Amino acid sequence: MSLSKDIALWIKNELKKSGAKGIVLGLSGGIDSAVVAVVSKIAVGDNVLGVIMPCHSDPDDERCARLVAEKFSIKTDKVDLSALYDEFVTIVKTDDKLTLANVKPRLRMVTLYSFANKLNYLVAGTGNKSEATVGYFTKHGDGGVDLLPIGSLLKTEVRALAKELKIPDEIILRHPSAGLWQGQTDEGELGITYENLDKAIIAIETGKKGTVPQEVVDKVKRLYKASEHKRTPIPVFKRTSKKS
Repeated sequence: MSLSKDIALWIKNELKKSGAKGIVLGLSGGIDSAVVAVVSKIAVGDNVLGVIMPCHSDPDDERCARLVAEKFSIKTDKVDLSALYDEFVTIVKTDDKLTLANVKPRLRMVTLYSFANKLNYLVAGTGNKSEATVGYFTKHGDGGVDLLPIGSLLKTEVRALAKELKIPDEIILRHPSAGLWQGQTDEGELGITYENLDKAIIAIETGKKGTVPQEVVDKVKRLYKASEHKRTPIPVFKRTSKKS
């Protein structure tokens, strides 16, 4: 069985366990969301909804999202979050770049769960193993989902799967971006290419350095440690004794 069919079967089993009827995800125009959308389509057919959620976004994002939706006959809805974002910014009164950037994925997740509640769907995240390892996701934003179909795949493996699924080359070759601000790219923000990131992760897991520079491996280790709080359950205080 192919990897795409394995993932599709896993999605079907997760839906069966939860009693949900389908999958909703954010369709961003990027490779990760395209792959998750297509494997979800394989899993549950028409019970997939891709939500396009521009928020002062590059118009090319929506065009690419619709390109995928049209090629694979995936139902879409559009919610423009720009006005809501602007109103929120006036309320919180901050101009901190990172704070404002994190608002966008959190608004998007509120939107996705609204659709999920209405349709009895599960929210599928589009995060991959490379991003999870270094904490490149927003806590309670794109990290707050019901299931992660490509969460065990490195970015390079996602690209290979995208080719297998015949996702348009234009999507595969786009510079990955979370759309947090104008001109933002994942690799630019991380300061490392996905190719080197994946090599470093493999080196750390196997103990074999390979061709990746040691400074890259060290950086990935630092990012992993610094973002550990994003991957662990919320700490809960446990009483050691009952009140008398």
